[in-house]
Amino acid sequence: MKKAIVFELSLLLVTSLYLPPSFAQDSPQWGRPEDAKARFGKGEISELQYSPDGTRLAVASSIGIWLYDTETYQEVALINGHSYYVKCVAFSPDGRTIASGSWDYTIRLWDTDTGKPFRTLNHSNWISSIAFSPDGRTIASTGLGSIRLWNARTGGLLHIFRDGLRGGLHSSVAFSPDGRTIASAIGDNSIRLLDVDTGKLLQTLKGHEDGIVKVVYSPDGRTIASGSWDKTIRLWDADTGKHRQTLTGHESAVYSVAFSPDGRTIASGSRDDTIRLWNANTGKHRRTLIGHKDDVDTVAFSPDGGTIASGSDDTTIRLWDANTGNHRRTFKGYTLGAYSVVFSPDSSIIAYSGETHTIRLRDADTGKHLRTLKGHSSSVFSIGFSPDGRTIASGSAHDTISLWHTDTGRRLRTHDGQGIGFSCVAVGPDGRTIASGRRDGTVRLRDTDTGKLLLTFMGHNSEVEVVAFNPDGGTIASGSRDTTVRLWDTHTGNHLRTLKGHSNSVTSVAFSPDSRTLASGSGDLTIRLWDTDTGIRLRTLKGHTNWVLSLAFSPNGRILASSGVDCTIRLWDIHTGKKLQVRAGHTGEVRSLAFSADGRALASASGDGTVLLWELPSSIPFGVEPLGNRITTLGDIKRTALLQNFPNPFNPETWIPYQLGDDALVTLNIYNQSGHIVRTLEIGHQKSGIYRDKVRAAYWDGRNQNGERVPSGSYYYKLRAGDYTSLRQMVILK
Repeated sequence: MKKAIVFELSLLLVTSLYLPPSFAQDSPQWGRPEDAKARFGKGEISELQYSPDGTRLAVASSIGIWLYDTETYQEVALINGHSYYVKCVAFSPDGRTIASGSWDYTIRLWDTDTGKPFRTLNHSNWISSIAFSPDGRTIASTGLGSIRLWNARTGGLLHIFRDGLRGGLHSSVAFSPDGRTIASAIGDNSIRLLDVDTGKLLQTLKGHEDGIVKVVYSPDGRTIASGSWDKTIRLWDADTGKHRQTLTGHESAVYSVAFSPDGRTIASGSRDDTIRLWNANTGKHRRTLIGHKDDVDTVAFSPDGGTIASGSDDTTIRLWDANTGNHRRTFKGYTLGAYSVVFSPDSSIIAYSGETHTIRLRDADTGKHLRTLKGHSSSVFSIGFSPDGRTIASGSAHDTISLWHTDTGRRLRTHDGQGIGFSCVAVGPDGRTIASGRRDGTVRLRDTDTGKLLLTFMGHNSEVEVVAFNPDGGTIASGSRDTTVRLWDTHTGNHLRTLKGHSNSVTSVAFSPDSRTLASGSGDLTIRLWDTDTGIRLRTLKGHTNWVLSLAFSPNGRILASSGVDCTIRLWDIHTGKKLQVRAGHTGEVRSLAFSADGRALASASGDGTVLLWELPSSIPFGVEPLGNRITTLGDIKRTALLQNFPNPFNPETWIPYQLGDDALVTLNIYNQSGHIVRTLEIGHQKSGIYRDKVRAAYWDGRNQNGERVPSGSYYYKLRAGDYTSLRQMVILK
């Protein structure tokens, strides 16, 4: 987040004053943004480090540094303040300082006892590895382009080692135990040994056949171990640079390597989901620790050598007995990047999905985890509820769309994409159709129940990044890498119009509630507002400093929320184009936004692995416009519109919202599928304004003119207001 938030244990008391009881002791709420109501998820695990005395375990995550008490195994703090992912962490030898390196180009130094930051070191690029010298006086950092040495007390830059690899990747850095030499893994598959005082190149160690991820010294300083994408660990003589031994057995890349404190054992974590223990002297494989269900990214020995901690992309940290290999404990709550977040139609449930291959459901009021939907074999990048909230549709990167029962979590059916990957999916307003954008530039419309292909829309000449239905389901908007937005008729399959103006990929689209306006966001850093009837560009909104990834209209259509790679959420007044607010709190790109039904809460899903729930202030006009206020949208354009009934499907009653641009005599007719009128609602003369909530909207009790309840099925309702008429569809389910 942009603003450093100091952790103190007293924050727990403050938090309890603003959150429901179930949130009060929920550790993921520590350090959340001040104006966020709740946070779901603890971020993505990057690195593990024990404190020198072994009393604390530090976990570098995408949102900050979590500290655990190693006796109770409870979280005791979240230290945060970086504005982007935290990738590495290191304790000073005396344990009083924690250093963290981030992709926000900074190193931050924190007081271990208070969690307060006391110094920021500015790097020239993102940071992948940091290390304290054995005497604690120097910090080494590396990332893209250079190795840097810093004075740990003053923060002054002591030296920059470029070593002829300007712009090259340095993935790992380590001090020798005597502090005289630095070992760094380089992007050309080699290890460079540098003299700390002079910067002179002492040795270049070559032999790996692919990129080196991790390099470490043995405690006695005589051996260097390196783990690589070539699936091996190599042992080197630290004095001569001679290759001693190659340890083989992992079936995929080796991401992490650690020596036990006595130097007799090497632990390695791999992309093959395992941890292997090796005899450091002979190279013999001792045992394999199995339990993680995804890549093992980081391993660390406790200072007494009795415990191994491992962090994985399965979003867990596991503790193992280093002598027996037995599993001791699992820490949960960590998450990989989130791709999509939605509210259920009644706003009682928040559903979110992402890189974990799952969909998680939480109670929107209490934050309680309800259930996890499992079954996809790859990242779930798009989800949506059916209008009745009973079904969830999800689309995954491995070319499948799945339907789930909301209450039970049971997967109802799966539709295969026949080999051409989905890039996005959207559920139709009536829940009966699903639109998928595809990598071949097409948009396909399918029947939700049968999976039958109904229509294929062709016209884009590059991958479709986003699709969205308008509120009545009659139109689909698709945004593409070809920089255009296209509108399609879902009944005829006709191409309606192409919206041109963006200069980069269109990554997000959203219809206003009255369907008259379409918002599109792009990699060109702008948001454009379009008149859907004419295709005329109405306004361009500027303010994001990186790609725009998500857009959402408030339920009353007056506010547009946007988010993107710059990690911010921005709120815009649609009438004026004025920026109302900027919300910062995520440390990764914000990929998805969703308003609650009353417009008072906004959920955001981020690549930092968390979902934030924001409570929006009453000073922002999210509520219904007062009766009698004349409607003006985008300047002086007056609009009369018929909106979607709610709930839909319904039983036995429904409300039909509408808005009037001018005073008018209002009548609503209800038709059955044969076109016969079953009920006429004489609303009478109404002033211009918005008639959206249950107090102002038209009401139908589901009965015909004779007072009899009409059967289940599809019905149509037609608004007549002066010279304006509009027709929409609704469904009764009993």
